[in-house]
Amino acid sequence: MANENTINTDRAEAAAAISVLKAQYFRLMDMKRWDEWQALFAPTAFMDMSGEAAAMRSLGFPIPGDADFKWRGAASIRAAVSEALDNVTTVHHGHMPEIEILSTREARGIWAMEDMILYGPGAPIAGFRGYGHYFESYVNHDGRWRIQTIQLVRLCIRPIATMSIDRTSCSQSDIA
Repeated sequence: MANENTINTDRAEAAAAISVLKAQYFRLMDMKRWDEWQALFAPTAFMDMSGEAAAMRSLGFPIPGDADFKWRGAASIRAAVSEALDNVTTVHHGHMPEIEILSTREARGIWAMEDMILYGPGAPIAGFRGYGHYFESYVNHDGRWRIQTIQLVRLCIRPIATMSIDRTSCSQSDIA
């Protein structure tokens, strides 16, 4: 039987690997590297962004009342998110992880998050800054940790009504 030091080391290594996974999730999404981003999910992953429908409506986007913003399967998640973020500049930060290792194959975590979303011409607003938490579960799939479930719960959205910045450089001197 493994001793307590080995178990603690294994848990620390798993938590570190999950932290890298989440960092990759944000970076690859912001960089629109969709093939690599999709590979971060377990094949049967489930994404629940149902709170985003009301948030988007509050910002003036015409979201149908029956839109549920839930997807199952890595390919479906990728298709939905890549379409939603097409021609959108995003900057995501995740911090203060609460990671619980349940076994050698399962874990769960909560991440505080902040994002800045900048839309192109024709959108009802220039963008927004958002704050909230990701609630996730992970599975060790083929020797690598993958996202199994992911839910975003927003606490606050601050609209950016107008701006005069170059989205390609993301110079934000006029955004407070």
